[in-house]
Amino acid sequence: MKALVLAGGKGSRLRPLTHTSAKQLVPVANKPVLFYGLEAIRDAGITSVGIILGDTGREVREAVGDGSAFGIEVTYIEQEAPLGLAHCVLIARQFLADEPFVMYLGDNFLVDGITGLVDAFRAAGCDARILLTRVAEPQFYGVAELGPDGEIVGLEEKPEFPRSDLAIVGVYTFSPAIHEAVRAIRPSARGELEITEAIKWLIDTGHSVQSHFVTGYWKDTGRLEDMLECNRMVLEAIEPDVGGSVDGLSHVTGRVVIAPGAVVERSVIRGPVVIGADTKIIGSYVGPYTSIGEGCVLDDAEVDYSIVLGESAIRGVSGLTHSLIGRYVEVTRATRVPNTYQLMVGDHSKVQVRS
Repeated sequence: MKALVLAGGKGSRLRPLTHTSAKQLVPVANKPVLFYGLEAIRDAGITSVGIILGDTGREVREAVGDGSAFGIEVTYIEQEAPLGLAHCVLIARQFLADEPFVMYLGDNFLVDGITGLVDAFRAAGCDARILLTRVAEPQFYGVAELGPDGEIVGLEEKPEFPRSDLAIVGVYTFSPAIHEAVRAIRPSARGELEITEAIKWLIDTGHSVQSHFVTGYWKDTGRLEDMLECNRMVLEAIEPDVGGSVDGLSHVTGRVVIAPGAVVERSVIRGPVVIGADTKIIGSYVGPYTSIGEGCVLDDAEVDYSIVLGESAIRGVSGLTHSLIGRYVEVTRATRVPNTYQLMVGDHSKVQVRS
């Protein structure tokens, strides 16, 4: 069995960060979201992985390499434009050959992985098994309608009046029958080959399409609040590990990971927190559910419930919360004082706040 991982797309809901970075490489607990997916695929016993690339393909290639760091073998497949999920299957035909495969959207985050889905698909002998979860606002998702035995009998893409609360998560398993389906459908009104239309073709032509439910936590990490929530979930489970330097005037409590080369001086760190290698925390407060990347500087700063990417600096700023800060960003004190700030800042930015 193979895997097809989708790592293209524009990441428009995370702009301006994704003007310069692949959305799948935004980190959760200092590890890119995409890496969690690749590890889940490996843990399900799949080692042959095709990755669909878009405009940020060079960055993804540099981050993933040949896949050996994850215990997999990677084949890269270029998509000239974001023409739909079914189009990804179409252009990956040579790589997939006639083997069953799992298709995994690279910005999905699943705490419990996909082993249960893959094992159930292998055992069932169906043509597709689709991962689903119940959501409060199904009108914003692809929605599945189930028959009496758990089979999928209908699909709608972001319906105005949903027939169920079962959202399609973004992880699919397919038999080679899907190749005929993606060739049979036509582009939608938005000019894309929709995977929901291909699955509906399978249903309409008598193929077996089964459902599988998420057993743990799932998020589509396309928005700021989703990234912060995923970060919180992962940090809840970390084990304390202080590999860096903490001076006698600092207080570190709770589940805190401080990577080798990091320095903490005259500061308070309240976990769960992850601090990357070679980062300096000086006279600062880092509160719960915060991830600080490698090579950062926090000097006379207060940060909590935030993600700060590598090589960024925050100086003289208090009340920074619920924020996602890109790489090579400088956040510094200005002249007046509001109480709190919420920022989503792209790479190479400079921000002055009144503090």
